[in-house]
Amino acid sequence: MPETTADLDFALPESALAGVGTRPFGIYVHVPFCATRCGYCDFNTYTAGELGSSASPQSWLEGLRRELDAAAVMLGADGREVPAAQTVFVGGGTPSLLGGDGLADVLGAVRSSFGLAAGAEVTTESNPESTTPEFFGRIRDAGYTRVSLGMQSAAQHVLKVLDRTHTPGRAVAAALEARAAGFGHVNLDMIYGTPGERDEDLDATLEAVLSAGVDHVSAYALIVEDGTALARRVRRGELPAPDDDVLASRYERIDAALSRAGLTWYEVSNWAAGDAAATDTAACRHNLGYWDGGDWWGAGPGAHSHVGGVRWWNVKHPARYADQLAAGRLPVGGSEVLGAEDQHTERVMLTLRLRTGLPTADLSAGELAAAELAVEDGRLVRDGDRLVLTDRGRLLADGVVRDILTAPDLA
Repeated sequence: MPETTADLDFALPESALAGVGTRPFGIYVHVPFCATRCGYCDFNTYTAGELGSSASPQSWLEGLRRELDAAAVMLGADGREVPAAQTVFVGGGTPSLLGGDGLADVLGAVRSSFGLAAGAEVTTESNPESTTPEFFGRIRDAGYTRVSLGMQSAAQHVLKVLDRTHTPGRAVAAALEARAAGFGHVNLDMIYGTPGERDEDLDATLEAVLSAGVDHVSAYALIVEDGTALARRVRRGELPAPDDDVLASRYERIDAALSRAGLTWYEVSNWAAGDAAATDTAACRHNLGYWDGGDWWGAGPGAHSHVGGVRWWNVKHPARYADQLAAGRLPVGGSEVLGAEDQHTERVMLTLRLRTGLPTADLSAGELAAAELAVEDGRLVRDGDRLVLTDRGRLLADGVVRDILTAPDLA
């Protein structure tokens, strides 16, 4: 979304604040720093060379502390109890570039402003090449409970196309180091469908993932995002665009391998150990908060937030972010209030991607009729009063959502 200066004196309406603390609440922290820029990535990230002297991890951390303090004041307005963070997710960028002490400082800032609920899930993303056994030990001692590692592939030539700098075996080694440090919850990220990837490359990646003994896997089809180096290479004809049929075949291959290993899909792109319907699942609780319509405060440059049907996003550049907070202003670049129709659209789009499915009570008569057609053609199945994607339906999830939301009103 475009940056604006319209919301520098941002405030949440009473209607949004009224339910704070009664809905799931998490904090997302965006770390905008990367050692190098991956060719496929369009996230809000910056290398040291791109930033120069305009911003630093220290100025970012000072800004983060200010933003979290301001957030707690806003959410605790009029004597409300400030909600303790039930989940914290530190993403990026490359959070592990901050080192163990830096990530301890980040969690310390969250604790100072909000506190952590009992049993809070605390995740940090990490790149394999910027981790060590000492790093994992430090962040475990600091209170992190979960680590997510960007593996992407075990094939060197695939990593090269993606501009990843770690060696093929480093991600598995890092996962094993995290487990040895006491992390019971470790995720490995995969990307499939990269130009040049073969079936045997994917099989080798899956074998490596399973050898690490992780309890969570995220697998994403490669998307060629506009404005990235990868998009320019595809446009020049240096690389072919991902093929939809190949992506579908790879997804089925991934799902079969992970299912055999006891990892169950709970969201279209995510698999976890344990019963998806039980409380002891290894599913990422923070991400479930997004998909289930919870509240979260996104702190950091370019981070997005949502509280009570109001969504806003921070200015993107780390220097501008820090400067606005130093001047006593929230660094909000823009915001929107989600109306009832918007909230309904998002609920259908997100909830239908979950294994728990979409309640039929959430649908209008016309939407329910469209859903019944999807049941008839094998894309959805009824599970009591819910509609759940079938194996085939997961491959066609976007189309199922579109059919439901564009159904004519029968009222």
